[in-house]
Amino acid sequence: MLYQLLRPFLFCLPGEASHDLTLASLRGPLSTLLPARHYRKPVNVMGIEFPNPVGLAAGLDKNGLCIDGLARLGFGFIEIGTVTPRSQPGNPKPRLFRLPEAHAIINRMGFNNLGVDALVDAVAQSQYDGVLGINIGKNFDTPVEKAVDDYLYCLERVHAAASYVVVNVSSPNTPGLRTLQHGDALNELLATLRARQTALDEAHGRRVPLVIKIAPDNSHQELVAMAEAFVSHGMDGVIVSNTTLARDGVTGVRHGNEQGGLSGEPVRERADAALQSMVRALKGRLPVIGVGGILRGEDARRKAQLGADLVQVYSGLIYRGPALVGECVHAWPASRA
Repeated sequence: MLYQLLRPFLFCLPGEASHDLTLASLRGPLSTLLPARHYRKPVNVMGIEFPNPVGLAAGLDKNGLCIDGLARLGFGFIEIGTVTPRSQPGNPKPRLFRLPEAHAIINRMGFNNLGVDALVDAVAQSQYDGVLGINIGKNFDTPVEKAVDDYLYCLERVHAAASYVVVNVSSPNTPGLRTLQHGDALNELLATLRARQTALDEAHGRRVPLVIKIAPDNSHQELVAMAEAFVSHGMDGVIVSNTTLARDGVTGVRHGNEQGGLSGEPVRERADAALQSMVRALKGRLPVIGVGGILRGEDARRKAQLGADLVQVYSGLIYRGPALVGECVHAWPASRA
């Protein structure tokens, strides 16, 4: 209810200004004013016990500065990042656009973040003891052929702090990044990261699952090939999906032609199709986290019915507020819990 009262004010501000104000309210003493929500519908995925199957997708809290405030919203898990080895400002502003008529967002943020060491420090200072995913990427000026070095650097630094680590090869806002989803580049990346993951697991005495996040814009044939690569290299899970470059559902809408990744309601059909293809290709060999177009409980239930083991929300949270979390938990099929 409180969010619905505040939303008109927030939506009067430019997209990124509203985003920054929201993050500020989730930090420090202000966050304690939020009513703490707890939703119980436990699920075990990747060897991790999740209090409920509804998580926050990466991108909202890139630097891990708002973990404690976000934890009060009732998520079963929180994913922070995407983080890169070095701090970087991201793309020029404006770079975040709301499309209220379509319940959508277009962003071309470009992995703006304070760098992996700052994120690890922020995690250490938080009080959160729940399931924490950390999403890692490459710096914008790192050549794609050397991207694996950036992922290794981040993996080594976040491993001890993370419940699971996500390899983001699907943002449309870092040039060349999506080429890492296919062929030799994908195989080299996965093989190298899996070897380092194993060494880190042994050194730290704990298993930290390695998950890969893919785009919804891949063909069925590409998704099938990717699924086989994920299994053969021993990945622990797949997130389907990131934002889309397609503009279905926003043609003629103000800001609908802005460059960047589209999220929210218009991506649902595309994301669900990619989810279904990936689930069928994997045949139960790996768990899948469904993301994209969740604006109501029935959207989360649909992803569960398509085979998702967990779901994450982001754009829906902007339009619906914290009530969306509980709605999705309650709609989650008992057979999937």
